[in-house]
Amino acid sequence: MARLTIYPDDAPHAPERSTADHATVAAWLAEAGVAFERWDAGADLPAGSDAGTVRTACAGPIAALMERSGYHSMDIVGITPDSANAAEMRARFLAEHTHDEDEARYFVEGGACFFLHIGTRVYAVECTRGDMLSVPALTPHWLDIGARPHFTAMRFFTRADGWVAAYTGSPIARSFPEYCP
Repeated sequence: MARLTIYPDDAPHAPERSTADHATVAAWLAEAGVAFERWDAGADLPAGSDAGTVRTACAGPIAALMERSGYHSMDIVGITPDSANAAEMRARFLAEHTHDEDEARYFVEGGACFFLHIGTRVYAVECTRGDMLSVPALTPHWLDIGARPHFTAMRFFTRADGWVAAYTGSPIARSFPEYCP
């Protein structure tokens, strides 16, 4: 179940509002220019499903998103507590950064929390299985996958070289609560 908590960017322990209601999450994010959807895979996706199974089960939503958003490619990334690079990946994602294209992810299993720094607010979006979030290009953000990460997500790209981050150098991510699923 997704959850959205909105904070002033200078008060990380004083949330202004929070909800776990999907329609409200989508509406509040839409007000900030962020797309958020729930996808029905159309088939049960057991933990650890291979990339082919995921692509087949989600073919309809994938095709619709790629067509309307101009994505040319996608990949599937998965991280578990046993992944050899889990700590390195968490550190890389935790630094505030931007991308010069939208960052769209569909969560196949598990979860993580995106922190979107929009204007003077930080939107903490906890995404879980079935959630699709599209962070607009050039939006400062970071992703916390948790101390014991467990998720599989599809990532969609317009660029041939995929995920390319431009780090802002801001220490803001260190002041916000950690993601603890």
